Amino acid sequence: MNKFKDLIIWQKSMDLVEKIYKATDNLPIDEKFGITAQIKRAAISIPSNIAEGAGRKGNNEFRHFLSVANGSCCEVETQLLLIKRLNFGNSIAIEELLNLIEDIKNMNYALQKKLT
Repeated sequence: MNKFKDLIIWQKSMDLVEKIYKATDNLPIDEKFGITAQIKRAAISIPSNIAEGAGRKGNNEFRHFLSVANGSCCEVETQLLLIKRLNFGNSIAIEELLNLIEDIKNMNYALQKKLT
C-alpha cells in the first residue's frame, strides 16, 4: 500500500499538523523551545509514521508504524491538555484539536484491525 496520500487518516493527520502549527503561533514566546517545539514534532510524527508504514511491504510493518503514530497522537493529546491547563491557548480551538485527534485514533484502531 504505497498510496498513503489516498488514506483519509493520513489526510486528517496532515490537517492536524497544519492546525497545530497555527494554534501554537499564540503560545508564549518563552515556550518556543519547550512545548511549542515538542507538540509540533509529535504532530508531524503522526502522518510521517502513517506514510512510512504504508510504504512498507507487509501488514505487520504497517501495523507497527500505525501503533507508533497512535502513540504520537496520545503525546499531542497530552500536550494540548497541558496547554489548556496552563491557559496558554484558546479552549475552543484546543477542544476542536482534541476531537480531531480522537477521530484519528479511532481511524487508526480500525485500520490496524483491518490489517490483522
